[in-house]
Amino acid sequence: MNNDPRMQAAIVGIAGPVLDPAELDLFRHLPPAGVILFARNIQDPGQLQALTATLRAALPPGALIAVDQEGGRVARLRPPHWMPHPAAGRIGALHGMAPEAGCRAAWLTGALIGAECAAMGIDLVCAPVLDLRIPGAHDVVGDRSYGGDPRIVALLGRAAADGLLAAGVQPVAKH
Repeated sequence: MNNDPRMQAAIVGIAGPVLDPAELDLFRHLPPAGVILFARNIQDPGQLQALTATLRAALPPGALIAVDQEGGRVARLRPPHWMPHPAAGRIGALHGMAPEAGCRAAWLTGALIGAECAAMGIDLVCAPVLDLRIPGAHDVVGDRSYGGDPRIVALLGRAAADGLLAAGVQPVAKH
């Protein structure tokens, strides 16, 4: 196995719910820094735990297993096997009515998402979204944003990131 850290610069995706022999061979020859999981890779808790265990065995030490798990419409771990989590826009709206409750909801959402991911062998979560909601802009962000005020978005994003960290997973703020 090539453990040269210069060769471990990418986090890559895999094709399906199991690591296929060609992917395993590629990881042996060009080990990535990690793998990001998408909906195509996730079926149920047993399958996901088996997949992350297989990935851990195939990846170099210290490699990451990541997932895009914001809550709301961007969730790879979905019901009925995992809890639905609110979109950032709902948390931002709560903050607008009750700031302390909004901050607590952001932290708890991060902690719950983190706990579910950690239990599945995932150690990096692509969240929170720090985009601003801007009237008239494309709806690709929409309710994925905590709101339009950069101070509030930063405050709630930090609370969600702290919740993820408390659960033992690394947040990656995006976009």
